[in-house]
This record gives sequence, C-alpha cells and structure tokens, in this order.
Amino acid sequence: MSNKSVSPERQIELLKILKERFEKNILRNNDIEWSEIQSILESNPYKLWSVEQMELSGGEPDIFRISSEIVFCDSSKESPAGRRSLCYDLQALEARKQNKPSGSVVAMAEDLGIEILTEAEYFELQQFSQFDTKTSSWVKTPAETRKLGGALFGDYRFGRVFIYHNGADSYYSARGFRGKLKLIDK
Repeated sequence: MSNKSVSPERQIELLKILKERFEKNILRNNDIEWSEIQSILESNPYKLWSVEQMELSGGEPDIFRISSEIVFCDSSKESPAGRRSLCYDLQALEARKQNKPSGSVVAMAEDLGIEILTEAEYFELQQFSQFDTKTSSWVKTPAETRKLGGALFGDYRFGRVFIYHNGADSYYSARGFRGKLKLIDK
C-alpha cells in the first residue's frame, strides 16, 4: 500500500477540489462538517488515494449520506468516463472468447479501493439528482443473478430510475460504474 499515497502537493490540490465541491452541493451533506471529512482523509492516506482515483477516473467524488453511512460517492452527471467499457467481473472477462474489454468492474473497484453501489444505493443516489441520463452504470449484482450469467445496471430515463439486466460479459462505451468509499457510520 506504500505506493498508494498522494503527494503532499497533490493532497493540497485534491482537498481544495473536494472542499469546493462539498460547499457547492451543501444540500447533499448539510449535517456534515468539512473539517471532519478533511481530518479523516489526512489521517488515512489510503482513503485519500482512493478518492483521488475516483477523481482521476472522472467520478467527481462528493460527500453523501447513503444507507446511514457518510461516503464519498461519484457525483458525475454521467457514468465516470475512465471506468467504462468493462464487463462485470473476472469470470465474465475470462468467458469472452473474442473482443475482450480491458478489464472488469469488480476488479477495477477493488484496485481503486472502492465499493460498487448496490441497487438500493443507486436508487438512493438518484434522490439527490438525475444521474446517468445518457449513460448507464453497473450495480452490485446479487450472487443468485450472477450465478445465472447475468449482471445488473441502472440509468435514469423518462423521469425515473430503471434497473436492467445484461450478460455479465457484455460491455458498452456508455456503461461504467459508480462507486463509494465509506468514511463514517452514523
């Protein structure tokens, strides 16, 4: 984990970006103090690194309260651009015989140190704004569905959130995934 840290210069820059986003979207987090979030990030270099990876891959991470947890979650209007064109998991990637994508959602989330949003969390996130109006995002798929070869994804169309299914080995240039990084249980 020693290589998963943020340089002091980048830390200052990243914390400034995150604070500005936090203050701009205060309705998402009006009962949370930025100083508490900054303290957590400064005392946990790996979490700060994960948030930076969310930012670098286009997620625009911001603070949300989702499922009674305070988390950094992707707030980009569309599915993060640096996390698209991926199949669901390693099993799906290995099952593809031709035209394999560069990787899988599950592996990338693990590499970034974040969790894929569940279906319920995706619905909850959509209460804050309309996300994925032109793209879609894989969501954590229940084991029963995955055993049958499928995986779930969601988007926002026609004034509501939809959850769909696809083969776990499919991938599209307009489908990525949204992640979260848990900071505080409350």
